[in-house]
Amino acid sequence: MSLKAFHIVFVLATLALTLFLTVWAYQEFARTQSSNHLTAAICAAVTSLMVLVYGRFFLKKLKHISYQ
Repeated sequence: MSLKAFHIVFVLATLALTLFLTVWAYQEFARTQSSNHLTAAICAAVTSLMVLVYGRFFLKKLKHISYQ
């Protein structure tokens, strides 16, 4: 597995985890009405968006490098 392919897998795993955290924290906020859970949900959602932007930037920058 090339470094580029590993990086893409790592970015996708990070995105999945941050999306999971967003959903979990929001569900906890809905259940408890705790501002800490709402803050965590917002931070996780922002982080998810940042990971998406970074992944797109990474793919554009290294589009000429093969996956092998």
